[in-house]
Amino acid sequence: MPENIAEVDLIVLGAGSAGLGLALFMARADLRVLLIDRTAEDVGGDCLNHGCVPSKALLHAARQVHQARQAARFGLQVSGPADMAKVMDYVRSCQAIIRRHENPDYLRDQGITVEIGHPRFVGPQEVEINGRTWRGRKLVVATGSRPRPLQVPGAELVRLYDNQHVWDLRELPARLLVVGGGPNGVELAQALQRLGSQVTLVHHGPRLLEHEDATISQVLEERLRTEGLTLHFNAEVVRFSSPTHARIKPAEDAEFGLDFDCGYVAIGREVSFEGLDLDRAGVEVDAQGHIRLDEHLGTTNPAVFVAGDAANSLKFSHGAELHVRLLLFNFFSPLKKKLSYDHFSWVTFTDPEVAHFGLDEPELQKRGLRYERWETDFRDDDRAVVDGHRDGRLLLFIEQPLLPIPGQQRRILGGAMVAPHAGELVQELILANSSGLGISAIFDKVYPYPVAARINQKLIVDHQQITPLLQLGLDVAYKLQ
Repeated sequence: MPENIAEVDLIVLGAGSAGLGLALFMARADLRVLLIDRTAEDVGGDCLNHGCVPSKALLHAARQVHQARQAARFGLQVSGPADMAKVMDYVRSCQAIIRRHENPDYLRDQGITVEIGHPRFVGPQEVEINGRTWRGRKLVVATGSRPRPLQVPGAELVRLYDNQHVWDLRELPARLLVVGGGPNGVELAQALQRLGSQVTLVHHGPRLLEHEDATISQVLEERLRTEGLTLHFNAEVVRFSSPTHARIKPAEDAEFGLDFDCGYVAIGREVSFEGLDLDRAGVEVDAQGHIRLDEHLGTTNPAVFVAGDAANSLKFSHGAELHVRLLLFNFFSPLKKKLSYDHFSWVTFTDPEVAHFGLDEPELQKRGLRYERWETDFRDDDRAVVDGHRDGRLLLFIEQPLLPIPGQQRRILGGAMVAPHAGELVQELILANSSGLGISAIFDKVYPYPVAARINQKLIVDHQQITPLLQLGLDVAYKLQ
């Protein structure tokens, strides 16, 4: 091998959630790993720098402010907006703690070779960076995604933020325009409203969180309106006529104007492989610029794989974790697993939280699966009553057998919940779904009273049918008494 080419077992492009997971595991397996990212500050990826970590720290601060105001019913008086500079200082302090083990020096201490710069492929298994060529037995593209910009006339006049730049705010905007009603936009909108902004949210779709069941998202919509947010659905920002004035066009109504101080854009994310020279590695992309992938996250080059947002599927940090687990299994096993999202879950960390797992109703119908739809609200749940959160809702999809067989275990195919801490409450349901457990695992469980998770059992108890054989046994026992 030429002296100017260094050989490693794995080259990872991108030090976000997927890249870090792959690099750390392979290094701990005593394999040679090269990890590349554009800047030292980018290490940790979108999750640490612009996404999960700062947004959840912001939500925590906003929740504290909101709860203080809610305490007025008990005689405590709190008024005025929060100090945005102090809120952002708290956000940065949380990032700093996590960054202690997500930075180049720490990773080098773990045995990983870290290069900072702009890499490009120069062959099927070769990458050049900082004037040196590296060859990897396997290579993984994990370069993440970026916010999609709002491209309407006058946008260049306006102070628009996205999830990469909103953390620079040091003053709370009095009037905030949020464009986009997905998880990103909704979380930020509620947080800023609670901190003291007057928030108006404009969404092109008919409701918030369109990947959720309507009965779930409607609960959140009602809560947001109660907290003072203004929501416009089936509407779009068509232009900005000044730095603080937008023109909004509803689908079926006349255009109207909206004054604001700054805007937040959350209309999705996009991937880009600009500068990587994928063609020199024999990695094909489609007409939309997405890498062509097989069911194992492999590309048209058998040595090159993709993980995380770069795969252009579900863009979550734990989606990247799912990709990492699949790739690591397939790297070491002769039996290859296929990528599946059948048991995937996610949480929108609003208040109330929205948790989603498994197959939803459109997918069940698409596959022609037999199921029953079970629902309950929290109105008469004891814990919800004492905590003052009776507007929650739980939805489960339960498999429906062709024939009712005594003792047959019916599985949970999917479901959703909207409630405080829903992301925690559904964990046992996620476990049942991913492990193929029958509903009897929940039915037979004894819960400490009055834990909030009892709502999971309540729904199953309310819908569990007594089988004919069991009913016969009960009738005989009664007559023998």
